[in-house]
Amino acid sequence: MSSLGRASALLAAGTMVSRVTGLLRTIVLVGLIGANAAPAADAFNVANQLPNDVYAIISAGVLTAVIVPQIVQAAAHSDRGNAFISKLFTLGTVVLLITTALAMLAAPWLVWLTLGHRPPEQQALAIALSYWCLPQIFFYGLYSLVGETLNARRIFGPFTWAPVANNIVSIAGFLVIGALFGTPLEHIAQWTPDRIAWLGVTVTGAIAIQAGILLAFWPRTGLRLRPDFRWRGVGLGNVGRMAGWTLLMALMGLGAGIYQNNVASMASGAGPSIAVMANAWLVFMLPYSIIVLSIGTPYFTQLSEHAHAGDHGLVREDITRSIRILAFFLMGALAAVLAAAVPASRVFTKFRIDAPEAALVLVAYLPALIPLAVLFIVQRTFYAYGDTRTPFLFTLVQCSLIVATAFSAQLLVSTDTVPVENLAAVIALGQSLASTIQTILAVWLLHRRLGGIGTASWTLAIGRFAVAAIPAAAAGWGTYLLLGGPTGWTLASQLTGALGAAIVGLVVLVVYIGLLALLRAPELDALKGLVRRFAPSR
Repeated sequence: MSSLGRASALLAAGTMVSRVTGLLRTIVLVGLIGANAAPAADAFNVANQLPNDVYAIISAGVLTAVIVPQIVQAAAHSDRGNAFISKLFTLGTVVLLITTALAMLAAPWLVWLTLGHRPPEQQALAIALSYWCLPQIFFYGLYSLVGETLNARRIFGPFTWAPVANNIVSIAGFLVIGALFGTPLEHIAQWTPDRIAWLGVTVTGAIAIQAGILLAFWPRTGLRLRPDFRWRGVGLGNVGRMAGWTLLMALMGLGAGIYQNNVASMASGAGPSIAVMANAWLVFMLPYSIIVLSIGTPYFTQLSEHAHAGDHGLVREDITRSIRILAFFLMGALAAVLAAAVPASRVFTKFRIDAPEAALVLVAYLPALIPLAVLFIVQRTFYAYGDTRTPFLFTLVQCSLIVATAFSAQLLVSTDTVPVENLAAVIALGQSLASTIQTILAVWLLHRRLGGIGTASWTLAIGRFAVAAIPAAAAGWGTYLLLGGPTGWTLASQLTGALGAAIVGLVVLVVYIGLLALLRAPELDALKGLVRRFAPSR
């Protein structure tokens, strides 16, 4: 088995366990604070999303776009990169601490940007929760800084498996809160300071544990990490220049996300809003994370090595091979999630009647699944060549479209053209459109830069996968209807929703793989290889 194959298999297993436990975490959380049309749930999601958004300003480009390629290059130094990485970690820690402090000072203003037109008590709850959640910025940053270094050293497993501990600790904490306070905390008046503190300590403490676990694997890098505030002379200036564009890119993403949530909050208390969008995005990201991150992350390290060596032919091969493999797996996942959208959404709703509305939001996100996988590879190819300016340009287009589509959704609801219950779905569809256009532009720009990236080859492969996915999705939808549809047992409870979604998804995947076998798709060899990696040896 190749080292790349072993890494992908390890990452796939870790991501699978992480995402499944993450789904269980969300199910327990929904039982605790509600979801659909629950103002308290929206307040918590705003507060808990703030550290992710603010941290994205630092991490989205500085860590993913810059750190891995720079560490790969630093490995060629006589000290194997020790001096560079020590200075980098010292600088990163200082930046994270300062950013966390500034974010906590700005917490009321950050909440107001999203919930400024909501009732004062909902804003007050979100602000109180944000003071407990914003320290996550530091721990998220530490986790990613250590994790990306491990990835650059081809130590892939810990970065993927550490979130499992986060989810387990969170689930345990949520269950304790439920046992202590009894009734579900769906209404804002139920949120006393002690309940806020319990929830805040649980979610932030779990992130701290996640970061701490990665530090235990640091000795495997062979690097001697020490504080070093002498930041001149080892190339950090180049990191800063590359990071500048990515910081601007992340700021745009932050602004677009805040505006999206601001518009979505119009439906808070009346229908699907911020919390439902977050849960739908979680389901959307399940196949993306398991497939794209497990396969794409090792490819990114390899691609960075080939780009650093100036071997453009191997880079083009990496791009074509990775996109074909990602699209093969993701097209089947797309068909399965589409067919099982209603029972899957029931997992994150407290009542049967809320599942179809939540499912509509999930379905609206799905058109972007394949484009985002392609974008993952294309964007990181630019990063591997040290180009962060071009990703900034096509991300500027995406963010502009996100704001424009969210504004259009607001107008449609304000003029009663679209019911407020469908506002979140329209926003999600607008994001899918924006991401698709962004990907088309990114592919065109990379094609120009490298003189071709095998676009015709992998586009035809995606078309072949779609030919198999359409009847597979139809078979899955028919299975859902045979199980009773909207009035059947699959929507009776969260547990039956999960079981129904699994049955529907399994039917889709069997039909999808069977049809591709009839078409003799060469990508089936990748599936056979994956099965062999996980099969027990005799």
